[in-house]
Amino acid sequence: MVRRAAAVERAPLKVGFPGGEVEPGETQEQAVVREAVEELGILVRPVRCVWEYDWPESPWYLYGWLVQWTAGELIPNPHEVAEVLWLTADEGASHPDALPTMRSLCDALLEVSSDM
Repeated sequence: MVRRAAAVERAPLKVGFPGGEVEPGETQEQAVVREAVEELGILVRPVRCVWEYDWPESPWYLYGWLVQWTAGELIPNPHEVAEVLWLTADEGASHPDALPTMRSLCDALLEVSSDM
C-alpha cells in the first residue's frame, strides 16, 4: 500500500493501493500496468479484477485488481507517493489514514487469496 503524496489532487496523504484513472483508449489492464510503473517504478502482470465500487454521488467507478509483481526495483514517484507501506489487509483497512473504500477492497482481496 502507499501513502499518497501531499500534492496529489484526490485524497492527499491517504493510505491505499496505487492507482489512477483509465486513460482514453486504454484498457483497465493497461492502466494497471501503467500506474504501477508511474507510481512505483515496477512492472506488474494484471491477474484479475477482484473488486468494483460505484462511488455514490460522484462520477467515479472504482476497480481493484490482483496483480503479480514481475520486474523492477521499487522506486516510488515522490510526486504521487509519500511512503510505501507493507501492511496486512487488516492493518491497511483499519489504518487511521485509510481511504474509505479500503475495508471492502481488502476483504475482496482476502476472499480471492483464500480461493488460490
